[in-house]
Amino acid sequence: MAPFLLVLLASLAFSPAISRPDGGGFYDPARVTQLSWRPRAFLYSGFLSHGECDHLVNLAKGRLEKSMVADNDSGKSVMSQVRTSSGTFLTKHEDAIVAGIEKRVAAWTFLPEENAESIQILHYELGQKYDAHFDYFHDKKNLKRGGHRVATVLMYLTDVKKGGETVFPNAEGRHLQLKDETWSDCAKSGLAVKPKKGDALLFFSLHINATTDPTSLHGSCPVIEGEKWSATKWIHVRSFDHPQNVRTDGPCSDDNELCPRWAAVGECYRNPTYMVGTEDSLGFCRKSCGICDA
Repeated sequence: MAPFLLVLLASLAFSPAISRPDGGGFYDPARVTQLSWRPRAFLYSGFLSHGECDHLVNLAKGRLEKSMVADNDSGKSVMSQVRTSSGTFLTKHEDAIVAGIEKRVAAWTFLPEENAESIQILHYELGQKYDAHFDYFHDKKNLKRGGHRVATVLMYLTDVKKGGETVFPNAEGRHLQLKDETWSDCAKSGLAVKPKKGDALLFFSLHINATTDPTSLHGSCPVIEGEKWSATKWIHVRSFDHPQNVRTDGPCSDDNELCPRWAAVGECYRNPTYMVGTEDSLGFCRKSCGICDA
């Protein structure tokens, strides 16, 4: 993602209301609460109507399969006791309601619809959970399509009688959140959000300078009473629908036409992780930063 786009994301919670011509992309910033700056996390009260929540649940019923996780080394989807829910992916623009929700997500996050994966519907029954994990990748295979996941929008489709909270164990200020007996023990281990039907949680997995944010570690606490339905929208730094042939190894290159301009104003030194990269993930402007072999 270009540096100027990352700067824009920092202020999204305080931007004016935005609407699309068909109304599907409307969002109201007055309903957004900033939960944390490390990680950057925001809660939208009533992002979905109850009717939209019920519609998503009904679409998923009969299509659920055991949830998988991405293997850190191979990048392949594998079964794991780390994640014990069941789920299914909808298709993009599956119907008018789904299309409207996707427009609303794009309007709120200021990120293009094409950068996002399809909505994943998840169902957690009694005792089911998802242990703490990162939404950014550790393998090169998944980085080839759209790059890292920069943001996640987690929409709660049902209330949960007890448990099922989303928890950030590494969040700064996690000890300042007051919790009573209505919170599960799992939720008390970090900054937590209770599932409430219609609410949506937005958090960023990357810093403003495009480096990965370890404070974005998060998990879904076990359901203690009732059941939990949620919908997840993962959004990448580049197009997920039309991936470019971005190299994650081999000779250095530029992956953005603006790389020479950014290099000329000193971004190679101010933002080396994005421009040059690290041992695990190559940057996007290696040629303009002058690190190619002679």
